[in-house]
Amino acid sequence: MQTDSRGPRFAAALTAVALAAVLITGSGLLLAAQTLVFVLGAISGPRMSPYGWLFHTFIAPRLAPPTETEDERPLRFAQGGGAVFAAIGTLGYLTEVSWLGLLSTAFALAAAFLNAAFGYCLGCEIYPIVRRAQGRLGAGA
Repeated sequence: MQTDSRGPRFAAALTAVALAAVLITGSGLLLAAQTLVFVLGAISGPRMSPYGWLFHTFIAPRLAPPTETEDERPLRFAQGGGAVFAAIGTLGYLTEVSWLGLLSTAFALAAAFLNAAFGYCLGCEIYPIVRRAQGRLGAGA
């Protein structure tokens, strides 16, 4: 399925704000909420994630029709990667292993910032590499 390419950048901007707030406050609960947002995006796709829903409900109707769309599979993969980093960070914060929470959150924030500011989706770039590796493993190579 294709999605408006502006939606993931909007979601990445909201994600970056949430993750920056986590780094400032050290809130494991806020990071747990962001983890849930990532999981929903990975499972249901960018349009049905909370930030994607906000974009498609309130922002997109006020914009011109999209000139670019993108495949949602790499976006879902990227959300899954974000979920992994956020879950590890949540575990770190909630178990008082602060360095783990900080490090994992910082990695997720860097990826979100790259997408929000420059349109560079790190997870989307990793997706075809993983798919090729899966094909080779499936072929017995």
